[in-house]
Amino acid sequence: MSYPFCAIVGQDDLKLALTLLAVTPAIGGVLVQGDKGSAKSTTARALAELLPPTGSGAPAPFVTLPLGATEDRVIGTLDLEKALRGEKALQSGLIRAAHEGVLYIDEVNLLADHLVDVLLDVAAMGVNRVEREGLAEEHAAVFALIGTMNPEEGTLRPQFLDRFGLCVDVGAPGEARARAEIVRRRMRYEADPAGFSAAWADAQAALRAQVRGARARYPEVQVSDALLEAISELCQAYGVRSLRADLVLHRAARALAALDGRREATLEDVKRVAPLVLTHRKRQHPTSPQGGEPDLEQLMEQLQPPERAPDDAAGSAPDDEPAEAHPDPGPPEDEPAPAETTFRARPPAASPVIDVRGLPATHAGRRGTAEEAARGRTVRTRPSPSPSSLALPATLVSAAGRAALDGQAFQVTRADLHERVREGRVGSRVLFVVDASGSMGARARMEAVKGAALALLADAYARRDEVGVITFRGIAAEVALPFTRDVDVARAALDGLPTGGRTPLAHALTLARDVVRRADADGRVLLVLLTDGRGNVPLPGGGDAWAQALDAAAQLQGTPALVLDTEAGVVRAGRAAEIAGALGAECLTLEALSAEGLTLTLRGRTLTRA
Repeated sequence: MSYPFCAIVGQDDLKLALTLLAVTPAIGGVLVQGDKGSAKSTTARALAELLPPTGSGAPAPFVTLPLGATEDRVIGTLDLEKALRGEKALQSGLIRAAHEGVLYIDEVNLLADHLVDVLLDVAAMGVNRVEREGLAEEHAAVFALIGTMNPEEGTLRPQFLDRFGLCVDVGAPGEARARAEIVRRRMRYEADPAGFSAAWADAQAALRAQVRGARARYPEVQVSDALLEAISELCQAYGVRSLRADLVLHRAARALAALDGRREATLEDVKRVAPLVLTHRKRQHPTSPQGGEPDLEQLMEQLQPPERAPDDAAGSAPDDEPAEAHPDPGPPEDEPAPAETTFRARPPAASPVIDVRGLPATHAGRRGTAEEAARGRTVRTRPSPSPSSLALPATLVSAAGRAALDGQAFQVTRADLHERVREGRVGSRVLFVVDASGSMGARARMEAVKGAALALLADAYARRDEVGVITFRGIAAEVALPFTRDVDVARAALDGLPTGGRTPLAHALTLARDVVRRADADGRVLLVLLTDGRGNVPLPGGGDAWAQALDAAAQLQGTPALVLDTEAGVVRAGRAAEIAGALGAECLTLEALSAEGLTLTLRGRTLTRA
């Protein structure tokens, strides 16, 4: 007996998001982020009691997907028991079991990426197709998808974040009275679950009836063209790239109107659900100053009710253009920068492929997850006449399926042997070390440096790498951004990077060494250094700054690295090349690349364990 939904104290946003999902699973699921002990799982489990019975009259199912589940267990596979009897049939997976109910994933950020992808695809289409051992089956799969996670244990990739329709951040209440009430209710529930549930039966029945009525009313709820335009204007003004946000906001506003017993959504409906739809889709730098990013509440306040919205006036477009539409031309390209300034990145044009020493080639695909690992969880199986790790169930299924199809007696042959394919977590991390000293301050050069760095970031995003940023200028280096999978956050950190001061290169390389050593023991870090190599700040205690830089670089030997030489002018010291030599890294000149208007990408390699 689950804890009653109506008995949960506070968590209004979470309860609203789950109720909207109960009205229409087409919203696309709810992601719940928060610390442990913030009632994420309790609230998710309570949702099933609000759903109507299934088509067979059974209570709506609540299915938990374990982290160690394989694709066959999730989607479905050949029924081994029937195959041994000579019958051809598929065994249902967890997706089918969750039909017309709730599919719950705890710690969704730790689930294998391909499974997250499969689940989100099925949830969006409402259909699951299974193809196994010559058999194929397609069945309806309409369920409320709920994922919970603790951000301290790892983030969810931006492309998966966007595919969750709604997202709610939860936490324990800050008031002592509310905390005490939570404990009081929980103790009553644990002492007498049936009695506690009975005390909330009327409230539960009323909410259940409200949800059922809203489900029936939802298809009839209308959204005016003016309100639809307001939805898209809000999404655009908030900087959301994905059109999925517009669709989800449209559906969520209709669901809220249906819950309130109305057949037309209003601007107030949009404003109420907008934070649940948009906040997790807005990628911004966590250290951005106040006012540097659009504020959702201010944007919603500026929205006009559709019936009072002013008509588009001719000639109003120039007033609506962003400030970047007419940028200040600034100083000439060769004019030195002031003591501290910030330059935007130069837009890239094309993408040559650059080889990086220390990255041994394996299979094509993503850097960072090796499906050839000797250890790790099994993600799939494959036929192998000489399996390194026998997958017994898959082997038996293959033999049974072949026997059933051919009408022969069951017998395992070498052709039936399957092996486990394990996923081992490896590097998947790119550390950018960016020189922001005064010697980098010529306008054209700093813009080109940022442009090259952002191109590398784009490549990291395509390969789903984690990226971190170290910057150095003045008398020290700092970690401007810890490792993150949200490349837009790293892009913001680089794009807003000011320049000025001396060049503490030894500090930067020493800090990079420490960051690399603290990185995941199961992986490796790719180091990308952008500098002119003119180190002139010694480490604390004094000494030869250049010798210290070379020594720090030598301590990073064995770390896959790329050095981008940003030095300009006719007479050059070639210090970046010397640093590259000490690192054992490839060294490329920024001038040669930027002269052709080229950007920089990394060859598709896989970081493997040493």
